[in-house]
Amino acid sequence: MTNKLNWAIVSEKLQNKKMSLFTPSGFFSLLGVSENTGKNLLSAYTRKGFFIKIKNSFYITKASKPNDFEISNKIYRPSYISFETALSYHNVLPEIVYSITSATSKASREYVILDKSFIYHRIKEELFFGYNAIKINGQTILMADKEKALLDYIYFVALKKKPDNDRLNIKDISVPKIKKYLKKYSNSLLEEKIKKLLTIK
Repeated sequence: MTNKLNWAIVSEKLQNKKMSLFTPSGFFSLLGVSENTGKNLLSAYTRKGFFIKIKNSFYITKASKPNDFEISNKIYRPSYISFETALSYHNVLPEIVYSITSATSKASREYVILDKSFIYHRIKEELFFGYNAIKINGQTILMADKEKALLDYIYFVALKKKPDNDRLNIKDISVPKIKKYLKKYSNSLLEEKIKKLLTIK
């Protein structure tokens, strides 16, 4: 079986399923092989440089690396892109952001993968909302909308877990949506900061 699954066949199967980031179990299932055969293939193709092991139980294809947002969503779940990364994506934060920041309802974590930091900030389960499934390069990415990303960020500023930023572009922020979301935080410092930032009465 292993001899029949040369790299051309394996590569084609991965490309057809758009699997540039995968777990061993997903790899075995895609090829329809046993765990033992699959492990041998993974090991062989990793040694040859076709695959890169980026974290326990996750591999990427070297020829067609996944985008950073896909990596962030998949290696630590549940999570969604938020804070500075989402603010930059929505053009609310004009600065270039080098780390990928996400919100999670699990413990806070940070991973360094291919020389890039993937940072996960824990938020309360009741605050795990305000994100959408968007398509980037054919992959579904969970991304906070700009209002939720702003609230997540300012919430952490209020908690003194992030530095304040006076260069935020807030002209397209929906005040009604902010007010709706703000009720769920129940944090007077956040409310004070948001009202001052958006000049809400």
